[in-house]
Amino acid sequence: MTLPVPGEKNLVLGLILTFLFGPLGMLYATIVGALVMLVLGGIVGFLTAGLGLILIWPLQMFWTWSAISSHNRQLRAQFGQAVQQASRV
Repeated sequence: MTLPVPGEKNLVLGLILTFLFGPLGMLYATIVGALVMLVLGGIVGFLTAGLGLILIWPLQMFWTWSAISSHNRQLRAQFGQAVQQASRV
């Protein structure tokens, strides 16, 4: 069983926000990614009259999953190191 680490982001919440609000929902996971997808989605949506967003939406979902997973993995690693150092004292 994995215990939650302070500062972890909720993966399910991030995916729901991204699914419902697109790049604005991505702000929960990654600010840079949200801005990139906002610009990219605007360009692709304009050039394809909105049809290209069918391809952009799953890409946003994947980016959100990747960003939150990476964030949580880094936090767990830092938390594990802090616990090991505290147990040595």
